[in-house]
Amino acid sequence: MDPFGLFCTGALLACGLYWFVCLLGPAEQKGKRAVDLSGGSISAEKVQDNYKQYWSFFRQPKEIETAEKVPDFVDTFYNLVTDIYEWGWGQSFHFSPSIRGKSHRDATRLHEEMAVDMIEVKPGDRVLDVGCGVGGPMRAIATHSRANVVGITINEYQVNRARLHNKKAGLDSLCEVVCGNFLEMPFKDNTFDGAYSIEATCHAPKLEEVYAEVFRVLKPGSLYVSYEWVTTDKYRGDNPEHVEVIQGIEIGDALPGLRNYKDIAEVAKKVGFQVVKEKDLAKPPALPWWTRLKMGRIAYWRNHILVTVLAAIGIAPKGTVDVHEMLFKTADYLTRGGDSGIFSPMHMILLRKPQVPPTQS
Repeated sequence: MDPFGLFCTGALLACGLYWFVCLLGPAEQKGKRAVDLSGGSISAEKVQDNYKQYWSFFRQPKEIETAEKVPDFVDTFYNLVTDIYEWGWGQSFHFSPSIRGKSHRDATRLHEEMAVDMIEVKPGDRVLDVGCGVGGPMRAIATHSRANVVGITINEYQVNRARLHNKKAGLDSLCEVVCGNFLEMPFKDNTFDGAYSIEATCHAPKLEEVYAEVFRVLKPGSLYVSYEWVTTDKYRGDNPEHVEVIQGIEIGDALPGLRNYKDIAEVAKKVGFQVVKEKDLAKPPALPWWTRLKMGRIAYWRNHILVTVLAAIGIAPKGTVDVHEMLFKTADYLTRGGDSGIFSPMHMILLRKPQVPPTQS
C-alpha cells in the first residue's frame, strides 16, 4: 500500500475508534461515556470479586429473604450496573409503554409525569421519590410539577450521580437526594405531601415494610402511587418455562422474589392505605414496553465488543464484561416475560393515607 493510502486507512481507523469509544453509547446527552464505565463505589480491582459475591446470594436463597441481607445485596447490584444502565439505557432506570410517534425518551418522560399527576401535588409541595436511582424521574417530575422532590436510594454512588445530574440540569434547588434504606427512612412522620415509586419497591424483601414506611412519612390525606413489578394472571407456577423466565428476571435484577399482582392491594390495605385505583399499565391498548429491549439487540453486541476491548486494555474494570453479559441475558428474560404476558413492570396502584388513622381491632 502506498503511503497516502496507508495514511488514509490509518486516519479512517482512528476516526472510527474515536466515534466507537468516545461518542457512541451515551444514552442521554453524554450522561455516561463508555470510557467512564466503573463499578460504582467499588474500586476497579474489586469489581470482579463483587460480581462473584452478587451471584453467591443466589446460591444461598434464604439469605436474600431477610431485611438484614437485602440492602447489601441490592447495593452491590447497583454498584455493578449503574454505569452500564446509564450508558446503555439512560438516566431513568425503568420501562414505559411505547407510544406511536414518540421517542423512547419522550415515552419515558410521559410515564413519569403521569405518576406525579396522579398524586395531585402542587408547586412547592414536598414529594418523596422512593428508590430514586440516579434521578431521571425526579428531574422530569420536578420540571413538570415544580414540586420539591426528595429522593432516597441505598447506593452512595447513585446519590453522587444524581446530585451531579441535578446540578447540571439546574434543578438542585428542587431536587434533593438522600442515601438511605427505604425500609428505614430517615424522615419524620407526616412529612411529605405525596410520594411515588417507579419500579423500585420490587427490591424490598417484604412489600409491607416499605409501604409501612411510606405510610408513616406521608401527611394524612396524601397520595402515593407505585409502579410494581409483578407476575400476572397468565403466570402458571407449574409451567417450567414460566418459572425459568421469572427466576431469570429475579436473578438478573436483584429481586428477593417477584410478587403476584393480587398481593399488592392486600399489602397496601394491611398497612392502612386506602386503594384509590389499580391498573396494569402494560395491558392493551398500551403498546409493548419491551419493544426497546428487542430493538437493542444489535446495540448490545456493539456495546459488548466495546466493553470487552475496554476491559482488555485496562480502561474498564475486570468483571464489567460479566456484568454486561448478565444484563443482556436478563433483557431476554424480560422480553419473554412481556411477550408471554406473564410479567408486568408497571402494575400501577394509587393509594391514599386516610385523614384519620384506622382504628386497631
